[in-house]
Amino acid sequence: MKEILAITASIIIVFSVAPYIIDIIRGKSRPNIVSWFTWSLLTGIAMAAAFAAHEPRTALLLLGETTGTLLVAVFGLKYGYAKLSLFDGLCQAGAITGLILWLVFNSPTVATISVIMVDMLAALPTLKHSWVDPQEETWQTYMLVVVASVLTIISLPHYSINSATFPFYYLLGNGGLMAVVVYSRLRKGLTLAR
Repeated sequence: MKEILAITASIIIVFSVAPYIIDIIRGKSRPNIVSWFTWSLLTGIAMAAAFAAHEPRTALLLLGETTGTLLVAVFGLKYGYAKLSLFDGLCQAGAITGLILWLVFNSPTVATISVIMVDMLAALPTLKHSWVDPQEETWQTYMLVVVASVLTIISLPHYSINSATFPFYYLLGNGGLMAVVVYSRLRKGLTLAR
């Protein structure tokens, strides 16, 4: 049963970007493909670390997330924009630093923690954008990631840094972003409907 929950979580997280991609095609959202590629790089490294730490359920969640962020980057090639900011460059350097630290210390845990720290910083512009322009953010995507995270947490046979850190981080981070978007929309008198 727990394996089914993990697989379901992975599928949900891949499809969590569907509302966002629809908004991209409709012209309601314009992703920065550099940022989305950076997130793909970060989650790809974390996925590899989870597989290396023999945590397949967490790795499945991250595989789904990597696939979803890459899909957004691909759609961003046509409908988004590409702007490499200093911040994006620093996030990419942070991701590569996490990979190097993993190789130097031979520890997937070091890579996981490094990637989460960089990802938290990379989420700050999205948090600001969610507060200022909530109509341009797709809260349903964050909600689906929360659901996938909860299913992954329930599916875990044990809890360790390598197994539980990313699912809990996704639960809290995406739950927080969803709450900010919903609250900001309501505060501005905007509808929650798509």
